[in-house]
Amino acid sequence: MAYRLGTLGGVKITARPSALIASIALWAVATEVATTFFGATLAAGIVQGLVITLLHWISDLLHQFGHAIAARSTGYPMSGLRLWFLLSSGLYPLDEPELPASTHVRRALGGPIMSLIVTVITGVIAWLLYNTGSPYTWIAVFVVLDNLLVLTLGALLPLSFNDGGTLLRLWRARKAPPALH
Repeated sequence: MAYRLGTLGGVKITARPSALIASIALWAVATEVATTFFGATLAAGIVQGLVITLLHWISDLLHQFGHAIAARSTGYPMSGLRLWFLLSSGLYPLDEPELPASTHVRRALGGPIMSLIVTVITGVIAWLLYNTGSPYTWIAVFVVLDNLLVLTLGALLPLSFNDGGTLLRLWRARKAPPALH
């Protein structure tokens, strides 16, 4: 089951219930971190936890829109994206024809490239905040680490459900010996 959230840039966005549950959990953990480790009052911690959760989803959506931009440039665009747990997946038309590996590679790399760009931008923001002594530097550092470790490097790990898995399957298919007829 997935709930329709709307359309952005021609991409339909849906969410599984696990995305809401995981978002509430992230909000709670971030609130606890703000109050326990960064001295925020409970009210401030709740707000900071919500900001962390929203920035995570904005980062994830930017990652997916990196895929969407790359997919559109190949002529085989995404049809949607689905939020699940604290991640998301790009959706492509079920009736899509067989595509060359280069098309899949371009689409798979679009998200990590966008997340790397976001990592650099938020890294500069975190550095600037650190130099001001801002108590909110930890939020910026979280966004940097989320984009770097989860949405850039993590996305490239060769797992069955992510960009790295797609790239590994394409690499293995390229190395496979031709079928005998």
